[in-house]
Amino acid sequence: MPFAFLLALVAIAGATLLTYLYEREALFWSRLAAGVCMGMAALGLVGFVLASWLGLTPLTLVLAGALTGSPLLLLTQGDWRRRVRSDVVEAARVVREAIVHPGRGAGAELLFYAAAAVLFWLVFDRAMYQNERGIFTGVDNNIGDLPFHLGIITSFVYGENFPPQHPEFAGVRLTYPFVVDFVAAMFVRAGATIGGALFWQNYVLALSLTGLLHRWALKLTRERVAALVTPALVLLSGGFGWLHFVKEAAAGGKGVFGLLGKPEHDYTIMGHLGYRWGNALTTLLIPQRGLLLGIPLALIVWTLWWQATGREDEKEEGELSSVAGRKGKGKGKGKRGEKSSREHTASVSSTPGTHAPFLAIPFSASPSVSPSVRMMIAAGAVAGLLPLVHAHSFVVLMVTGGCLSLLFADWRGERRVGSEAGGSMWARLWEGWRPWAAFFAVALVLAVPQMLWATRGTAVRAGQFFGWEFGWDHGNYNVFWFWIKNTAVFIPLLVAALLWRGREAVVGRRLLYFYLPFTLCFVVPNVYKLSPWVWDNIKVIFYWWIASAPLVALLLARLWRKGAAWRALAAALLAAQTLGGGLDVWRVASNAVERQTFDAHGVAFAELVRRE
Repeated sequence: MPFAFLLALVAIAGATLLTYLYEREALFWSRLAAGVCMGMAALGLVGFVLASWLGLTPLTLVLAGALTGSPLLLLTQGDWRRRVRSDVVEAARVVREAIVHPGRGAGAELLFYAAAAVLFWLVFDRAMYQNERGIFTGVDNNIGDLPFHLGIITSFVYGENFPPQHPEFAGVRLTYPFVVDFVAAMFVRAGATIGGALFWQNYVLALSLTGLLHRWALKLTRERVAALVTPALVLLSGGFGWLHFVKEAAAGGKGVFGLLGKPEHDYTIMGHLGYRWGNALTTLLIPQRGLLLGIPLALIVWTLWWQATGREDEKEEGELSSVAGRKGKGKGKGKRGEKSSREHTASVSSTPGTHAPFLAIPFSASPSVSPSVRMMIAAGAVAGLLPLVHAHSFVVLMVTGGCLSLLFADWRGERRVGSEAGGSMWARLWEGWRPWAAFFAVALVLAVPQMLWATRGTAVRAGQFFGWEFGWDHGNYNVFWFWIKNTAVFIPLLVAALLWRGREAVVGRRLLYFYLPFTLCFVVPNVYKLSPWVWDNIKVIFYWWIASAPLVALLLARLWRKGAAWRALAAALLAAQTLGGGLDVWRVASNAVERQTFDAHGVAFAELVRRE
């Protein structure tokens, strides 16, 4: 187990350090959240390449850890050490301030993350657990997925499954994106138990996802309340299923609190009543583990897109440390500290230096590369990790990125070149497209080899994936009411946010343009089948939900600030939107579900086969 912890720590620390190459103003907690996800993805891909040649041996683990941890060599330079030390000290001070003075702005954010940490602990502890009776899951939707993921993990650890074959179909190549399971297999090979590897991997990824959602929403909205509401809208996603909970509580005689003691079924998926949307945690992130790594990586890319297409002088604001750590620092030492921090950031961001590890090579080619291009190179590198992590996420990024490049290229070019005398149209267009060209070039260089490898000799029949299918998985229900009952007040609030004008629009012009391509993630899966099972279109539709959540949260924050009556309305709307998902999450966290995946005899037989 110590070796597994060290392996994860080295990969995460190396990836966290890489964020200093392209992010000038990010705070340490944001860097760490990104580092967790990038580190695990890089560890999985590097480890898989090595294991394909050497097997999943201790040597492979050491080499993979050394390569993914190579950015730590940057700490041999004094400027890097000073910058990182300063950020870590500041991050610790901010948390301490939030604890000592909880009434300030950072107190609410610290409480939010503490609640998320406790909730994730309770939920992921039930994703898989083992006792003398066998292996169980406390998530209804995981009863079919858990054996599949265990099969992939054990095939790597004990079966030397290279090149990987499907665990259920002998001789058939594995085309399912397996990186997140391969990383778990590396941890098991390094000494962790399967249950421990799954729990800790899920736990840190979920916390990182929450932090990245918070930061991304904060960047888009510049509104602290909206940034805190956004993760709740995403993670507690659901519809009006909670109304059936109220009916059952009244009709069954148990009452609300009696039924809460042991909810009998999920309330976001009830097929016989037309509920198919599900909850993000219980339906997507726990059963479909690739999403738990794919979504955070996509959020990193989206955040970099937003920063690269915006003003180059935009500063980090509103996050935990900026609220508590920079308040009251307008004089003397505070100003000098901020200036010093910016100087350190500029110095470490300008060039990795002469001893840069290989992972920093894309950023060391030219110290004069503009911040926007540097961010787009980083975004391309992160996107390029995705094909074997979560293929749907990669496709979403490529399509939305292509649309955004058309919408924002001329926007940026006009601002940078159009005001200069003699600026030609082609110069303006190239100035705007250059960052996007860097993004696509880096992404495709990393992604194309993965796609070629994954599709070579595959047994997948592409014709079964595609076809016209209107209304997603609506069945016999009216499509309009199907979406309302499955998403509650989300769509009406989204429309209101987009149309609200008044003195100041809720959604500004730039944010509206940035959001528009993500509507394709809703429209296309509602008219076209992208998987053999149409329900799997949710892997694309959910990205529309994530992109829309900050806009809905921004509207709720606007209502919250208008007065007592409007504040009550905002709270009621938020409750109506999250109660259904909250009930499903509570059902898992409260140990109300126990589904046996393998009995004790099955576990004993598997152990016998492994030993033989």
